[in-house]
Amino acid sequence: MAMTILYPVGEHLYVNLTNRCPCSCTFCIRQNGDGAYGSDSLWLEHEPDLDEVKAAFESWNPADFTELVFCGYGEPTEALLLLIETAKYARSLPGCPPIRLNTNGLSDLIHKVPTAHMLKGIIDTVSISLNAGTQKEYLAVTRPKWDNAYEAMQKFASDCKKYVPHVMFTVVDVIPQEEIEAAQSVADSLGIPLRVRKYDS
Repeated sequence: MAMTILYPVGEHLYVNLTNRCPCSCTFCIRQNGDGAYGSDSLWLEHEPDLDEVKAAFESWNPADFTELVFCGYGEPTEALLLLIETAKYARSLPGCPPIRLNTNGLSDLIHKVPTAHMLKGIIDTVSISLNAGTQKEYLAVTRPKWDNAYEAMQKFASDCKKYVPHVMFTVVDVIPQEEIEAAQSVADSLGIPLRVRKYDS
């Protein structure tokens, strides 16, 4: 069976590049199965190379969509170089829509170097999962590999503001209202909008 590298979600075309993720979020859709948003299985039998990604684009016309979104069953920045090359390729296609990256914001910890600058001129919007309003709750909900993940995520978000036109935080509406309010305070302190998104099981 062919791997699901590209899949439509409404007016958006999503790009799925990796299974890898440094977190194990309590609300992650991966806890419920191997598909999402009505797609076939998003688990990749191997990480695609650029040629495989280009071949997947042959079945879709990006111009038919309002946005191209890097978001799959893993953290897209785990495959950062492929993500960048894919975005560059997509931009070369006729009528390519704006490109968004959905991320946990831990790219710098994954790669052990600052990475936000690599998105300049390639990504139009970065949507970062804030997940909680305090470090304690963030670690409990997100369960990342690193104890300093909360600070690193916020630093990445601040760096993205220098290089990407649109940056936002998100939280999922399954967390308590007081956590949403605390998350809003964090977002406000960094000058980054917060979107409360509906949980998709």
